Amino acid sequence: MFGLPRPELASWYSFSVCGLENRAVRATGGITITPRGSLRELRQADTIIIPGWRKPIATPPEPLIHALLEAHERGARLVSLCVGAFVLGATGLLNGRHATTHWKFIDQMARAFPLIRIQPDVLYVDEQDILTSAGSAAGIDLCLHIIRKDFGTVVANNVARRAVVSPHREGGQAQFIDKPVGEEAHPWLSRLLEWTHTRLHTQVTVEQLAGEARTSKRTLSRRFAETTGMSPLRWITVLRVRRAKDLLETTTLSIEDVAEQCGFGSAAALRHHFRNRVKLSPNIYRDRFHQMRPRLLRDKELP
Repeated sequence: MFGLPRPELASWYSFSVCGLENRAVRATGGITITPRGSLRELRQADTIIIPGWRKPIATPPEPLIHALLEAHERGARLVSLCVGAFVLGATGLLNGRHATTHWKFIDQMARAFPLIRIQPDVLYVDEQDILTSAGSAAGIDLCLHIIRKDFGTVVANNVARRAVVSPHREGGQAQFIDKPVGEEAHPWLSRLLEWTHTRLHTQVTVEQLAGEARTSKRTLSRRFAETTGMSPLRWITVLRVRRAKDLLETTTLSIEDVAEQCGFGSAAALRHHFRNRVKLSPNIYRDRFHQMRPRLLRDKELP
């Protein structure tokens, strides 16, 4: 997500793999990774990602703990994928905060770090300066979430397209459910998504969704809970906010016009839901990301 060159962008992340020791690191499955940097590089890093850990019960060495605490103190963003959350837990920085990890290790993490407010059923948790995710695929979701925060929806969607992954899964989506996650695995949801996208400017109701899905409201709600971890109404709100992001990034429409095209009904409703989900006002989001559109060196999607 971060290390692949992006020549279509005027700027991108400067990426480096760092290690505790000056030697190859053995990973699961017979893979070895040779870090090109040491912990000293963390002193200049704006974002530090811990992609895993040897064993959840293994105590991280003091030099690593000290480097992470020092980086956080100067304002670096700390990110953990899967059991990398145990390393952040050992720093004490997660005490009193929300965090998550792979569902298999939730109970173990709760016992090891009772002061962490563990979220057992989400894909990732964004605490602004510290972010944590569940297992492998959820780690990709979190990486795309970070790219979206840094570069906007247009760039994040292009990165997702190149990686051949879904461009956006909400962090609050359930990480462990009885059926596969993703619209592609559920034709009924894929069809409903297509139908809803053409009607987001209207007041789509749960009754209409149930009618289009040819099921009852109760069954539809159950299906959504099983498949997406959210209610139908929340799902619609997510789609509306997602469209609002696209319009704010790629057009000069007024906030009122964006609200109308996304089906919020009023600028006030758009601002309310946008702030709840994005933690920014629509105007600040536009100021931050709309200017990045010209920085795309070629205005076409990646292969």
